[in-house]
Amino acid sequence: MNVPFFTSTREYADHKQELDAAALSVMAHGGFILGKDVEVFENACAAYLGTRFAVGVASGSDALLLAADVLGFRDGAEVLTPTFTFFASTSCVARLGGKPVFVDLDEATLNMDVRDAENRLSSLTKGIIPVHLFMQSTDMGQVMALAQKHQLKVLEDSAEAFGMKTLVNGVWKSAGTVGDAGVYSFFPTKTLGAYGDGGLLVTDNEDLYKKFKSYRVHGSSVRYQHDYIGYNSRLDTLQASILNVKLPYIDQAIARRAEHAAHYHARLSTIPALRFPQLLPSNKEVYYVYNILSERRDELAGHLQNKGIGYSIYYPIPLHLQKCFAYLGHKPGDFPVAEKVCSQILALPMFPELTADEVDYVCDAILEFYRTV
Repeated sequence: MNVPFFTSTREYADHKQELDAAALSVMAHGGFILGKDVEVFENACAAYLGTRFAVGVASGSDALLLAADVLGFRDGAEVLTPTFTFFASTSCVARLGGKPVFVDLDEATLNMDVRDAENRLSSLTKGIIPVHLFMQSTDMGQVMALAQKHQLKVLEDSAEAFGMKTLVNGVWKSAGTVGDAGVYSFFPTKTLGAYGDGGLLVTDNEDLYKKFKSYRVHGSSVRYQHDYIGYNSRLDTLQASILNVKLPYIDQAIARRAEHAAHYHARLSTIPALRFPQLLPSNKEVYYVYNILSERRDELAGHLQNKGIGYSIYYPIPLHLQKCFAYLGHKPGDFPVAEKVCSQILALPMFPELTADEVDYVCDAILEFYRTV
């Protein structure tokens, strides 16, 4: 048996008629740039997430860059960001001339260690970018308390977190809607994925919303009149049409992911050599991926590959050890928890159309590995 880490073809087969009709409709009406499908999708996302405003952009990375610019994470401003995350969570600050200030992770949840973040504050700190990774939100109660205490802007990187919930001040809120602004990615592998790149900005602040809309079209709100030096970053209408088909099925897709995660956990939690991320009681999870941690990660990965099983490693190198950030002066050992996790973490196949037999095959392969080592 071969088990892919991810495939979009099964979902397409399930919804082929709707998806084909949506894409052909865009080609028929010709509104390829900021066509009607984009506004429909923005409004639907705002309603689903429980936020006032949503703005579609070309990618999750662009969403981070645009929001960081509008929030003032530039020109020497220090911004707290985890070292254990995808590159764009930090590059959005570095590109603007801001200074990324790396933070170690909490080993139990794999999200930012907010206590470590507070220890790295300085008089130049202007913001914080909590990243909601893999299955749950960063502890946003702690993040907001820190931000309010030190007057920091909060940009939530929710690229992987569509549908996740977090409890803040006794209220359940969608990940991405707690801080000043939040961003999402619709890269094809995401829980809500397009058939190409796509991203979204959300906020409850009307002034930020107006700037986001302007910044995505070269800083213009009236054609050929430019209030800001903005970007060319708009959610493609074709992608919006695809996402409009997928969004009504999102809760069903999330539920299927949860079933697979429970199946994995029931079988793999019997292996003493494996560790698993722990869910905070203040979070409602969504399994964008399902991670295990193993001290024999690379050997296990090779075994899975030999069995025809796809996997991924998020992330093999922490950002403070990436060549492009060498100018920040970090060295191995500076963020020990992140470095340890990067050597152990392994993501198993996870998508809604995965079958129970495929999950069992993956589990059988892992159990076989630990019986023979």
